[in-house]
Amino acid sequence: MKIKRQQLSSTKVKLTIELDKAWLDDAEKVALTKLKKDLKAPGFRKGKVPVAVAKKQLDPNLLAQETAENAISKAVAKAFTDENIQALERPQVEMVSFVPGQELKFTAEALMIPEIKLGDYKKLKPAKRPAIKVEQKEVDEIIERILQQMAEKKPVKRAAKDGDEVTIDFVGKKDGKAFDGGTAKDYQLVLGSKSFIPGFEEAVVGHKVGDKFDAKLTFPKDYHAKNLAGAKVVFEVKLNKIQEVVTPKLTDEIAAKAGDYTSADELTSDIKSEIKRRKQAEQQDGLKDELIKKLIEKSQVDAPEILVEDQIRSIEQDLTQNLMYRGISFEDYLKQRDLKDRDAWVKAEARQLAEDRVKSGLIIGELTKAEKITATNQELEAQIAEFKKQYASQPEMAKRFDEPEVQREIANRLLSEKTIDRLVELNTK
Repeated sequence: MKIKRQQLSSTKVKLTIELDKAWLDDAEKVALTKLKKDLKAPGFRKGKVPVAVAKKQLDPNLLAQETAENAISKAVAKAFTDENIQALERPQVEMVSFVPGQELKFTAEALMIPEIKLGDYKKLKPAKRPAIKVEQKEVDEIIERILQQMAEKKPVKRAAKDGDEVTIDFVGKKDGKAFDGGTAKDYQLVLGSKSFIPGFEEAVVGHKVGDKFDAKLTFPKDYHAKNLAGAKVVFEVKLNKIQEVVTPKLTDEIAAKAGDYTSADELTSDIKSEIKRRKQAEQQDGLKDELIKKLIEKSQVDAPEILVEDQIRSIEQDLTQNLMYRGISFEDYLKQRDLKDRDAWVKAEARQLAEDRVKSGLIIGELTKAEKITATNQELEAQIAEFKKQYASQPEMAKRFDEPEVQREIANRLLSEKTIDRLVELNTK
């Protein structure tokens, strides 16, 4: 087999491959073995026809076609392996010439993983991280949230004030007509929580149970629903109930109710430790991101378009899902960002992110090879077991971790994590 390599770009290659008689003879034997299974010949049972007899009985064109297909399939795989090419798609094959039993010449073209030149990954010089501090204000905020969850609610007859939980009916109208999403009955709202548009909660303050009143308001100009953004509206409100929210003070007894704690001091200490752990994790994640970014800048790698497009679709899927949770469509999001269409969004927000992700993945993969990092079967099994434990209450989901494709994905992720940890180790000695 003769191979001529033509590098069409850093991410695309074309091989011209020539196969000789010996290669074609081997391919023909494979073709005959396959085709004779359905062949009937006088004096022989179906499938038992000798190869020599079968060759005479078969349609020469059919045999030549099957031989060429077998020869090309085997040759493409070997040629790409011999040339150390990682194809990103099924190679596109084009026949150049074929003389049955003598020679075959064809081309195979495919997108490929480009050559990657790693920069000096041992001297990236990350910025110095400040010492981690836990402010008392941070602890107090969490304690306050815990106490609010344990608060008692007592009905009162006085006028509503900030901090109260009120139960209301309301109908929002624009130009005298009720608009979608603006009507509710027995809606519970904590005044001062800023859950509603500016002015709504303030309009409830001062009213008593049974009061009916109008709140004339204006929606924010950047409101996600375009038909309401900047619109003047009127909410017809009826106040049904007012409850005073009585927040307890932190005591040993309250701490015990909040969790497995014996004292308020123990709860406070645990909160401080948790905040510190979270900050340490955030700082470590920031360090990893900085090192990867620096390594990309010091390295030479091109992002294959096929991988970039795949990442763009992934980014779009994640964005669309997040928008759905917020009750916003992708089209409304584009309008909010003043983007004409999807193409404009890709150019403005997605393409650079997608290219960075692809480059990051390729460079981490190259670093894995450079540092000879591996993942043992025990490590992989432990990771899979951990995932199964997390999804123990969802048997169908847990079963997925037995699928080879899912396990390969977990193994790749494990390798990436170990490689990034090694990068941190090399640059924080």
